[in-house]
Amino acid sequence: MASIPVGILGATGMVGQQFIALLADHPWFKVDWLGASQRSEGKAFSEAAAWRLPNRLPDDVATKIVNAATPGSAPKLMFSGLDSSVAGEIEAEFAKAGHIVVSNSRNYRMVDTVPLMIPEVNAEHLALLDAQGAQQGWKGRIITNPNCATVVLAMALAPLRQFGLESTIITTLQAISGAGYPGVPSWDILGNVIPHIGGGEEEKIETETRKILGSLGHGKIENHPVKLSATTTRVPVQNGHTGSISVGLSEPPTAEAMIEAWQSFRGRPQQMDLPSAPPQPIVYLHEANRPQPLLDANRDGGMTVTVGRLRPCPLFSYKFVALGHNTIRGAAGAAILNAELMHREGLL
Repeated sequence: MASIPVGILGATGMVGQQFIALLADHPWFKVDWLGASQRSEGKAFSEAAAWRLPNRLPDDVATKIVNAATPGSAPKLMFSGLDSSVAGEIEAEFAKAGHIVVSNSRNYRMVDTVPLMIPEVNAEHLALLDAQGAQQGWKGRIITNPNCATVVLAMALAPLRQFGLESTIITTLQAISGAGYPGVPSWDILGNVIPHIGGGEEEKIETETRKILGSLGHGKIENHPVKLSATTTRVPVQNGHTGSISVGLSEPPTAEAMIEAWQSFRGRPQQMDLPSAPPQPIVYLHEANRPQPLLDANRDGGMTVTVGRLRPCPLFSYKFVALGHNTIRGAAGAAILNAELMHREGLL
C-alpha cells in the first residue's frame, strides 16, 4: 500500500511529538509536513523543538522544515496537537481549505455535527460528517478525540451500558504530562496532590462522556442519560491517568459478569485489525494492587485501558479503578486510530 502523507499541527509540542513517535513506523501514514508557531517557522524540526520522548527522533523528521500553521502546501490529512487557545481558528481554516483535521483539541468536541470519537465505542458517529460540511460551510472536515481523562472513563463505562448505566462518580489522579511541557512546577507537584485542574477539566469529563456513549439518530447524537460527577486532581506521575470510579446500575450484574463485559469488549478497530488497535482494548487485572501507571500505562503500546479493584459500593452498585496512557490512548494514539478507521471506511 502506498503511504498516505500526513501533516502535524502543533508539531513541536508534547502531543505533536507523540504523533511523530507513533507515526515513525506506521504502515499507512507518513509524516510529510510539520506546522507550528511563528517562533518555529522556517527552522529544521530538530532546531525548533527539544525532543522530550524516549523514542528516537526519526532522521527524516529531524531535518524537515517547520511551516507556519496555515493551509496551502499541507497534505489533505492533518493531525492537530494544537493548544486550545489557538486551535479553534487554525483548525477551521484548514477545514475550510478542504483538509481532514483529526484533532486532539477541545474546541469542536461538543459541536453537534463533529464526531467525538473512541472507535471501539461509537464508530457509527462518523455519520455526522455528512451534515458537517453543510452546517459549517467547510470543504473538509474536523473529527475530534476526547479529553485524555474522558477516554479512560468512557472506555470503562461503554461495556456497562447493557446493565442500565444510571450514574457515575469519578475522582481522577492525572499525570503531569497531561499539562504539557514543562507541565507543573516541581515545587508544586513533588510529594503533593493538586486538587484542581484548570481549563474546565471536570466539565469536559461530565459532558464529553455523555456524547460519546450516546446514540446516533436522525443525523444527531442523543446524549446518554447517565448522571456524571467528576473531581480532577494532578499527582506526581509522569504518564497515565487513573480514575477511581463508582457506578450506579439499574440492573446490577454479578461481579463476574461485569469483568466478562470488560474482557470481551471489542469494537470496529479490532474487527478491522487496524494498525494501532490493541487486541483487547480493556484488560481486567485481578491483583489487589493494580492497575498502576508504572506497570500498566504502556500496555499494548499505550492503547489499552486497564481496569481493576472491582468491588461492591455502599452508595452505588460497584466501584473500581481504571487507567489509561494520557498522551497515547488519551491523545495522539486516539487521533491516529480515528484516522485509521476513517481510511478503512473510505472517508479520507
